[in-house]
Amino acid sequence: MKKYMSIMLVMLLLLLAACSNKSSGDEGASADSKNPKGIITVWGWDVAAATLEASVKSFQEKYPDVKVKVEDFNSGDLYSKLTVGLAARGSGLPDVVLMEDERIPGYVHQFPQGFLNLGELGYDKHKDLFNEAKIASVKDQDGNLIAAPWDIGPAGVFYRVDLFKQANVDPNSIETWEDYIAAGEKIKAATGVELLPIDVPNYDGVFAMMMQQQGKSYFNEDNTVNLQSPEAIRAMKLIKEMYDKGLVLQNNGWDGIVTATVNGSVATVPYGVWYAGTIMDQAPDLKGQWDVFYLPGFKEGGTRYANVGGSSLLIPASTKNQAAAYAFVDFFTTDKDAQLLGFEKYGLFPSLKDTYDAPQFTENNEYFNNSPIFKKFADIVDQVPTVYVNENLAKASKVTSDAQAAILLENKSVEATLKSAQKQLENEIK
Repeated sequence: MKKYMSIMLVMLLLLLAACSNKSSGDEGASADSKNPKGIITVWGWDVAAATLEASVKSFQEKYPDVKVKVEDFNSGDLYSKLTVGLAARGSGLPDVVLMEDERIPGYVHQFPQGFLNLGELGYDKHKDLFNEAKIASVKDQDGNLIAAPWDIGPAGVFYRVDLFKQANVDPNSIETWEDYIAAGEKIKAATGVELLPIDVPNYDGVFAMMMQQQGKSYFNEDNTVNLQSPEAIRAMKLIKEMYDKGLVLQNNGWDGIVTATVNGSVATVPYGVWYAGTIMDQAPDLKGQWDVFYLPGFKEGGTRYANVGGSSLLIPASTKNQAAAYAFVDFFTTDKDAQLLGFEKYGLFPSLKDTYDAPQFTENNEYFNNSPIFKKFADIVDQVPTVYVNENLAKASKVTSDAQAAILLENKSVEATLKSAQKQLENEIK
């Protein structure tokens, strides 16, 4: 009898503990809760964290029972803490975390159970609010929405209006990369200024943009390496042609790009739309002397669009406040005012297409030659090709940068070097 009573007592205690855990954890059975409540923590960095913080007030007007604490980290520190927490099965993690799109496949691959499937929580209904390429970037390999889209970086070529005029080059005449190179030769002859900056051993961004224009990435959808493809060879040959003709300024990292932008060492900077904010902030004296045109195509009438950068919001599976976390992610990424706040105040270009008819996008920009540059970028969002990215992007980028350095700095063969790079990458990801 005593043994029976002991067993019943243990079972009762376990049941009480389970009930206690349920009531002290998630406040609702699913993210569809109409009245979420609780305290959630959100991790971000820099101006993104500031935007998240600034949006809390409007969020709480809709969800007054949810308190939001935004923690601002250096991005490197955030990723370190996130990795440690995921390895510890969620210990110390926030309820919502910001992540660069290019890092999502790596984290999902390493921690396949680490984040909630937002599609199962109802986010699938928002897919049409964003462009196809952005939606593809926040899915896992099974097609599940793992992250909620935030900002994007449609690419263009920022150019110095005064230098183009001095060299008698019409930016509207540049339709292909060969046109761009010819313009660069004229500009250098007239001004002595190089065409564009590239950190040759460390930055393969121009190559990546060229690949995306052609609908390609470092990998095919079957995860085979794509560095020996005709598209890869075509892109690298163009970069080599620009370098051999003395049109590339070999800069040193991010600071080098900014310095070249400010001191007039280059006539153009191919980059994502978000670089407009850096130009305005770092070169206020050049007001009216910068403008933008679309990336050149590989042929007349060819695709001139690509994307550089972007970030999204994820919910770690360890959250004890699922409904509140989802409510915040859902609100922040689909609320027009919240997205316009980040754009207007910090230059974060939203992926939410409903924002593009706002005056902030359609009006002329006095700094950029009185041109509607943000409308130009908004107009191409839906035309950016969707490309496949997997968990080995960082390795592919490093191998490609090394190959680029060998081709440009050591005058190695494009075909032979990319062939070696492909073999190296294949060995590294086995």
